[in-house]
Amino acid sequence: MATADVPELVAAARKGRPRAVARLISLVEGASPQLREVMAALAPHTGHAHVIGLTGSPGVGKSTSTSALVTAYRRAGKRVGVLAVDPSSPFSGGALLGDRVRMGEHASDPGVYIRSMATRGHLGGLSWAAPQAVRVLDAAGCDVVLVETVGVGQSEVEIASQADTSVVLLAPGMGDGIQAAKAGILEIGDVFVVNKADRDGADATVRELNHMLGLGEARAPGDWRPPVVRSVAARSEGVEDVVEALEKHLAWMEERGVLAERRRKRAAHEVETIAVTALRERIGDLRGDRRLGALAGRVAAGELDPYAAADELVAGVTDTPPGERVG
Repeated sequence: MATADVPELVAAARKGRPRAVARLISLVEGASPQLREVMAALAPHTGHAHVIGLTGSPGVGKSTSTSALVTAYRRAGKRVGVLAVDPSSPFSGGALLGDRVRMGEHASDPGVYIRSMATRGHLGGLSWAAPQAVRVLDAAGCDVVLVETVGVGQSEVEIASQADTSVVLLAPGMGDGIQAAKAGILEIGDVFVVNKADRDGADATVRELNHMLGLGEARAPGDWRPPVVRSVAARSEGVEDVVEALEKHLAWMEERGVLAERRRKRAAHEVETIAVTALRERIGDLRGDRRLGALAGRVAAGELDPYAAADELVAGVTDTPPGERVG
Protein backbone atom coordinates (compact mmCIF):
# COMPACT_ATOMS: atom_id res chain seq x y z
CA MET A 1 0.00 0.00 0.00
CA ALA A 2 1.31 3.44 -0.93
CA THR A 3 2.24 5.78 1.88
CA ALA A 4 -0.49 8.33 2.53
CA ASP A 5 0.09 12.06 2.90
CA VAL A 6 -1.44 12.26 6.38
CA PRO A 7 -1.46 16.08 6.81
CA GLU A 8 -3.14 16.45 3.42
CA LEU A 9 -5.70 13.73 4.26
CA VAL A 10 -6.52 15.33 7.61
CA ALA A 11 -6.90 18.77 6.02
CA ALA A 12 -9.25 17.32 3.39
CA ALA A 13 -11.24 15.41 6.03
CA ARG A 14 -11.60 18.63 8.03
CA LYS A 15 -13.25 20.12 4.94
CA GLY A 16 -15.72 17.23 4.94
CA ARG A 17 -14.40 15.40 1.90
CA PRO A 18 -15.73 11.82 2.07
CA ARG A 19 -12.79 10.22 0.25
CA ALA A 20 -10.34 11.60 2.79
CA VAL A 21 -12.49 10.42 5.71
CA ALA A 22 -12.77 6.98 4.10
CA ARG A 23 -9.01 6.75 3.59
CA LEU A 24 -8.28 7.72 7.19
CA ILE A 25 -10.71 5.11 8.55
CA SER A 26 -9.16 2.52 6.22
CA LEU A 27 -5.74 3.34 7.70
CA VAL A 28 -7.26 2.80 11.14
CA GLU A 29 -8.95 -0.49 10.26
CA GLY A 30 -5.84 -1.80 8.53
CA ALA A 31 -3.62 -0.94 11.53
CA SER A 32 -1.40 1.01 9.14
CA PRO A 33 2.19 1.81 10.17
CA GLN A 34 1.04 5.43 9.77
CA LEU A 35 -1.63 5.03 12.47
CA ARG A 36 0.43 6.90 15.07
CA GLU A 37 0.90 9.81 12.67
CA VAL A 38 -2.83 9.84 11.87
CA MET A 39 -3.88 9.90 15.53
CA ALA A 40 -1.35 12.63 16.35
CA ALA A 41 -2.65 14.79 13.50
CA LEU A 42 -6.30 14.28 14.49
CA ALA A 43 -5.90 14.86 18.24
CA PRO A 44 -6.13 18.70 18.22
CA HIS A 45 -9.41 18.57 16.28
CA THR A 46 -11.36 16.12 18.44
CA GLY A 47 -13.66 16.31 21.45
CA HIS A 48 -16.60 18.13 19.84
CA ALA A 49 -18.96 15.40 18.63
CA HIS A 50 -21.73 13.90 20.75
CA VAL A 51 -21.00 10.17 20.51
CA ILE A 52 -24.19 8.12 20.79
CA GLY A 53 -24.10 4.33 21.00
CA LEU A 54 -27.11 2.27 19.95
CA THR A 55 -27.37 -1.29 21.18
CA GLY A 56 -29.99 -3.97 21.56
CA SER A 57 -30.92 -7.49 20.55
CA PRO A 58 -31.04 -8.45 16.87
CA GLY A 59 -34.38 -7.55 15.32
CA VAL A 60 -35.25 -4.53 17.47
CA GLY A 61 -34.70 -2.12 14.58
CA LYS A 62 -31.28 -0.64 15.27
CA SER A 63 -30.53 0.21 11.65
CA THR A 64 -33.98 1.69 11.07
CA SER A 65 -33.71 3.73 14.26
CA THR A 66 -30.22 4.92 13.33
CA SER A 67 -31.46 6.03 9.91
CA ALA A 68 -34.40 7.86 11.49
CA LEU A 69 -32.07 9.63 13.93
CA VAL A 70 -29.83 10.70 11.05
CA THR A 71 -32.85 12.27 9.35
CA ALA A 72 -33.85 14.09 12.55
CA TYR A 73 -30.37 15.45 13.22
CA ARG A 74 -29.93 16.54 9.60
CA ARG A 75 -33.24 18.37 9.82
CA ALA A 76 -31.71 20.24 12.77
CA GLY A 77 -28.74 21.21 10.59
CA LYS A 78 -26.19 18.91 12.24
CA ARG A 79 -23.52 16.92 10.46
CA VAL A 80 -23.77 13.23 11.28
CA GLY A 81 -21.34 10.34 11.18
CA VAL A 82 -22.46 6.72 11.45
CA LEU A 83 -20.34 3.71 12.33
CA ALA A 84 -22.40 0.58 11.70
CA VAL A 85 -20.50 -2.33 13.21
CA ASP A 86 -21.38 -5.58 11.45
CA PRO A 87 -20.45 -9.24 11.82
CA SER A 88 -17.34 -10.24 9.91
CA SER A 89 -17.43 -12.31 6.76
CA PRO A 90 -15.77 -15.69 7.43
CA PHE A 91 -14.15 -15.42 4.00
CA SER A 92 -12.93 -11.84 3.58
CA GLY A 93 -13.01 -10.59 7.18
CA GLY A 94 -15.02 -7.60 5.99
CA ALA A 95 -18.44 -6.41 7.10
CA LEU A 96 -21.26 -8.69 5.99
CA LEU A 97 -23.74 -5.84 5.49
CA GLY A 98 -22.98 -2.73 3.44
CA ASP A 99 -23.67 0.84 4.50
CA ARG A 100 -25.20 1.83 1.16
CA VAL A 101 -27.67 -1.06 1.41
CA ARG A 102 -28.68 -0.27 4.96
CA MET A 103 -29.06 3.50 4.80
CA GLY A 104 -29.21 4.25 1.11
CA GLU A 105 -31.47 7.27 1.57
CA HIS A 106 -28.59 9.18 3.18
CA ALA A 107 -25.84 8.04 0.81
CA SER A 108 -25.94 11.16 -1.35
CA ASP A 109 -26.17 13.63 1.56
CA PRO A 110 -22.81 15.44 1.95
CA GLY A 111 -23.69 16.14 5.59
CA VAL A 112 -23.77 12.42 6.43
CA TYR A 113 -20.89 9.96 6.50
CA ILE A 114 -21.74 6.27 6.92
CA ARG A 115 -19.21 3.50 7.36
CA SER A 116 -19.71 -0.21 7.98
CA MET A 117 -16.99 -1.81 10.07
CA ALA A 118 -16.39 -5.48 10.73
CA THR A 119 -15.96 -6.83 14.25
CA ARG A 120 -13.27 -9.25 13.00
CA GLY A 121 -13.94 -11.51 15.94
CA HIS A 122 -13.89 -8.76 18.55
CA LEU A 123 -16.48 -9.47 21.25
CA GLY A 124 -18.58 -6.79 22.90
CA GLY A 125 -20.53 -5.70 19.83
CA LEU A 126 -17.85 -3.32 18.56
CA SER A 127 -14.89 -3.35 16.22
CA TRP A 128 -11.49 -2.96 17.91
CA ALA A 129 -10.89 0.05 15.62
CA ALA A 130 -14.16 1.80 16.55
CA PRO A 131 -12.64 4.35 19.02
CA GLN A 132 -10.11 5.56 16.44
CA ALA A 133 -12.76 5.64 13.71
CA VAL A 134 -14.98 7.77 15.98
CA ARG A 135 -12.03 10.13 16.40
CA VAL A 136 -11.74 10.45 12.61
CA LEU A 137 -15.42 11.39 12.27
CA ASP A 138 -15.17 13.79 15.20
CA ALA A 139 -12.17 15.56 13.65
CA ALA A 140 -13.96 15.64 10.29
CA GLY A 141 -16.54 17.99 11.77
CA CYS A 142 -19.41 15.67 12.66
CA ASP A 143 -21.64 17.16 15.35
CA VAL A 144 -23.10 13.74 16.18
CA VAL A 145 -21.52 10.30 15.76
CA LEU A 146 -23.92 7.35 15.95
CA VAL A 147 -22.28 4.01 16.71
CA GLU A 148 -24.58 1.07 15.98
CA THR A 149 -23.37 -2.17 17.53
CA VAL A 150 -23.44 -5.56 15.90
CA GLY A 151 -26.43 -6.89 17.82
CA VAL A 152 -24.93 -9.87 19.59
CA GLY A 153 -27.16 -9.86 22.65
CA GLN A 154 -25.66 -10.20 26.09
CA SER A 155 -22.03 -9.43 25.21
CA GLU A 156 -22.47 -6.01 23.64
CA VAL A 157 -22.41 -3.88 26.78
CA GLU A 158 -18.97 -2.58 25.74
CA ILE A 159 -20.69 0.34 24.00
CA ALA A 160 -21.12 1.96 27.43
CA SER A 161 -17.38 2.59 27.60
CA GLN A 162 -17.20 3.97 24.07
CA ALA A 163 -20.09 6.48 23.95
CA ASP A 164 -21.13 9.69 25.66
CA THR A 165 -24.74 8.49 25.65
CA SER A 166 -25.84 4.85 25.40
CA VAL A 167 -29.23 4.10 23.86
CA VAL A 168 -30.74 0.68 24.51
CA LEU A 169 -33.37 -0.39 21.99
CA LEU A 170 -35.98 -2.96 22.90
CA ALA A 171 -39.09 -4.26 21.18
CA PRO A 172 -42.34 -5.75 22.51
CA GLY A 173 -42.91 -9.46 22.26
CA MET A 174 -39.23 -10.40 22.21
CA GLY A 175 -38.65 -10.97 25.91
CA ASP A 176 -36.33 -7.97 25.88
CA GLY A 177 -37.28 -6.88 29.38
CA ILE A 178 -35.96 -10.09 30.91
CA GLN A 179 -33.01 -10.04 28.52
CA ALA A 180 -32.13 -6.52 29.66
CA ALA A 181 -32.03 -7.62 33.28
CA LYS A 182 -29.88 -10.67 32.43
CA ALA A 183 -27.42 -8.84 30.24
CA GLY A 184 -26.69 -5.92 32.54
CA ILE A 185 -28.22 -3.66 29.91
CA LEU A 186 -30.14 -1.74 32.57
CA GLU A 187 -26.86 -0.51 34.01
CA ILE A 188 -25.48 0.83 30.74
CA GLY A 189 -28.56 2.53 29.28
CA ASP A 190 -28.86 6.32 29.47
CA VAL A 191 -31.96 6.31 27.27
CA PHE A 192 -34.25 3.33 26.66
CA VAL A 193 -36.30 3.18 23.48
CA VAL A 194 -39.15 0.74 23.00
CA ASN A 195 -39.22 0.56 19.22
CA LYS A 196 -42.04 -0.98 17.18
CA ALA A 197 -44.35 0.51 19.80
CA ASP A 198 -47.36 -0.06 17.53
CA ARG A 199 -47.16 -3.77 18.33
CA ASP A 200 -49.16 -5.55 20.99
CA GLY A 201 -47.35 -5.65 24.29
CA ALA A 202 -45.67 -2.24 23.96
CA ASP A 203 -47.41 -0.86 27.05
CA ALA A 204 -46.37 -3.90 29.06
CA THR A 205 -42.75 -3.56 27.91
CA VAL A 206 -42.67 0.11 28.92
CA ARG A 207 -44.19 -0.68 32.33
CA GLU A 208 -41.77 -3.55 32.88
CA LEU A 209 -38.79 -1.36 32.03
CA ASN A 210 -39.90 1.48 34.25
CA HIS A 211 -40.48 -0.99 37.08
CA MET A 212 -37.02 -2.54 36.73
CA LEU A 213 -35.38 0.89 36.51
CA GLY A 214 -37.27 1.89 39.67
CA LEU A 215 -35.84 -1.14 41.45
CA GLY A 216 -32.32 -0.13 40.54
CA GLU A 217 -29.80 1.57 42.77
CA ALA A 218 -30.98 4.62 44.67
CA ARG A 219 -30.48 7.92 42.92
CA ALA A 220 -29.68 11.18 44.64
CA PRO A 221 -31.63 14.33 43.76
CA GLY A 222 -30.38 15.62 40.42
CA ASP A 223 -29.05 12.23 39.26
CA TRP A 224 -29.99 11.15 35.76
CA ARG A 225 -32.95 8.78 35.56
CA PRO A 226 -32.98 7.02 32.19
CA PRO A 227 -36.23 7.79 30.37
CA VAL A 228 -38.20 5.15 28.48
CA VAL A 229 -39.30 6.49 25.09
CA ARG A 230 -41.64 4.88 22.57
CA SER A 231 -40.96 4.94 18.84
CA VAL A 232 -41.95 3.42 15.54
CA ALA A 233 -38.75 4.18 13.65
CA ALA A 234 -40.01 2.69 10.38
CA ARG A 235 -42.64 5.46 10.29
CA SER A 236 -40.45 8.09 11.98
CA GLU A 237 -42.87 8.21 14.90
CA GLY A 238 -41.45 9.17 18.28
CA VAL A 239 -37.99 9.91 16.83
CA GLU A 240 -38.16 13.57 17.87
CA ASP A 241 -38.88 12.37 21.43
CA VAL A 242 -35.75 10.21 21.29
CA VAL A 243 -33.67 13.16 20.07
CA GLU A 244 -35.11 15.33 22.85
CA ALA A 245 -34.11 12.71 25.44
CA LEU A 246 -30.59 12.53 23.97
CA GLU A 247 -30.22 16.32 24.04
CA LYS A 248 -31.43 16.45 27.66
CA HIS A 249 -28.88 13.80 28.64
CA LEU A 250 -26.09 15.73 26.92
CA ALA A 251 -27.09 18.95 28.70
CA TRP A 252 -27.25 17.13 32.05
CA MET A 253 -23.77 15.64 31.51
CA GLU A 254 -22.27 19.00 30.59
CA GLU A 255 -23.87 20.71 33.58
CA ARG A 256 -22.68 18.06 36.05
CA GLY A 257 -19.21 17.50 34.61
CA VAL A 258 -20.17 13.92 33.73
CA LEU A 259 -19.32 14.34 30.05
CA ALA A 260 -15.70 15.27 30.72
CA GLU A 261 -15.34 12.39 33.20
CA ARG A 262 -16.80 9.87 30.75
CA ARG A 263 -14.41 11.05 28.05
CA ARG A 264 -11.45 10.75 30.42
CA LYS A 265 -12.47 7.19 31.25
CA ARG A 266 -12.88 6.42 27.55
CA ALA A 267 -9.42 7.78 26.82
CA ALA A 268 -7.96 5.75 29.70
CA HIS A 269 -9.60 2.59 28.34
CA GLU A 270 -8.23 3.30 24.87
CA VAL A 271 -4.70 3.96 26.12
CA GLU A 272 -4.80 0.77 28.19
CA THR A 273 -6.02 -1.25 25.19
CA ILE A 274 -3.21 0.09 22.99
CA ALA A 275 -0.61 -0.61 25.68
CA VAL A 276 -1.88 -4.16 26.27
CA THR A 277 -1.90 -4.78 22.50
CA ALA A 278 1.69 -3.61 22.24
CA LEU A 279 2.73 -5.79 25.17
CA ARG A 280 0.93 -8.79 23.68
CA GLU A 281 2.74 -8.25 20.38
CA ARG A 282 6.10 -8.18 22.10
CA ILE A 283 5.28 -11.35 24.04
CA GLY A 284 4.16 -12.93 20.77
CA ASP A 285 7.53 -12.07 19.27
CA LEU A 286 9.13 -14.10 22.06
CA ARG A 287 7.29 -17.33 21.32
CA GLY A 288 10.28 -18.67 19.45
CA ASP A 289 12.71 -16.95 21.79
CA ARG A 290 15.05 -18.95 24.01
CA ARG A 291 13.82 -17.10 27.14
CA LEU A 292 10.26 -18.36 26.78
CA GLY A 293 11.41 -21.87 25.92
CA ALA A 294 13.75 -21.98 28.91
CA LEU A 295 11.05 -20.68 31.27
CA ALA A 296 8.54 -23.19 29.91
CA GLY A 297 11.04 -26.01 30.47
CA ARG A 298 11.57 -24.97 34.09
CA VAL A 299 7.81 -24.81 34.70
CA ALA A 300 7.29 -28.24 33.13
CA ALA A 301 10.10 -29.67 35.30
CA GLY A 302 8.55 -28.22 38.45
CA GLU A 303 11.52 -25.92 39.06
CA LEU A 304 9.46 -22.76 38.68
CA ASP A 305 5.80 -21.90 39.09
CA PRO A 306 3.98 -20.35 36.10
CA TYR A 307 3.36 -17.02 37.88
CA ALA A 308 7.04 -16.52 38.62
CA ALA A 309 7.86 -17.49 35.04
CA ALA A 310 5.32 -14.98 33.72
CA ASP A 311 6.83 -12.29 35.94
CA GLU A 312 10.27 -12.98 34.48
CA LEU A 313 8.91 -12.92 30.94
CA VAL A 314 7.01 -9.65 31.46
CA ALA A 315 10.07 -8.07 33.08
CA GLY A 316 12.13 -9.08 30.07
CA VAL A 317 9.56 -7.67 27.66
CA THR A 318 9.01 -4.36 29.45
CA ASP A 319 12.75 -3.75 29.75
CA THR A 320 13.04 -3.73 25.95
CA PRO A 321 12.49 -0.45 24.07
CA PRO A 322 8.88 0.16 23.00
CA GLY A 323 8.10 -1.16 19.54
CA GLU A 324 6.57 0.83 16.77
CA ARG A 325 3.84 -1.66 15.92
CA VAL A 326 0.95 -0.54 18.07
CA GLY A 327 -2.42 -0.94 16.77
